[in-house]
Amino acid sequence: MAAAIEHPLTELEAFERQVAGCTKCRLAQGRTQVVFGIGDPAADLMFVGEAPGFHEDKQGYPFVGQAGKLLEKLLAGIGLERSNVYIANVLKCRPPGNRDPAPDEIQACEGHLFRQIELIRPRVVATLGNFATKLLSGKPTGITRVHGVEQEVTLG
Repeated sequence: MAAAIEHPLTELEAFERQVAGCTKCRLAQGRTQVVFGIGDPAADLMFVGEAPGFHEDKQGYPFVGQAGKLLEKLLAGIGLERSNVYIANVLKCRPPGNRDPAPDEIQACEGHLFRQIELIRPRVVATLGNFATKLLSGKPTGITRVHGVEQEVTLG
């Protein structure tokens, strides 16, 4: 019987393992697990939400609750599935009570997201929420004011 061939970790997989042990902010104390991201590591389209919720914290994947069902429906409407895109969040750990991310939490976690973007190299990043929009655009304008308006930003 032949021995199983072990494939070397991709840079993204290695980075995910590194982030799994993150303790840069207080959210690490209350999490079930780090919610790193999921999808095609070579995706042209990447979605970035704000932070994991209850179900995401339990399952370890972003957008698995009601928001995930809506995202899947919208993707199907343009002929895509979750496996065709990459989905991540600004924060990798769930804020208690699904409260908004605090500035120091965003600052502690943003390097993880920027590194994910560098490794995935998507052509388009779609932000899902105020905190993702403000962080990735580098502007204080929230999603309501820029909704539907292309923002050209160079990331990574």
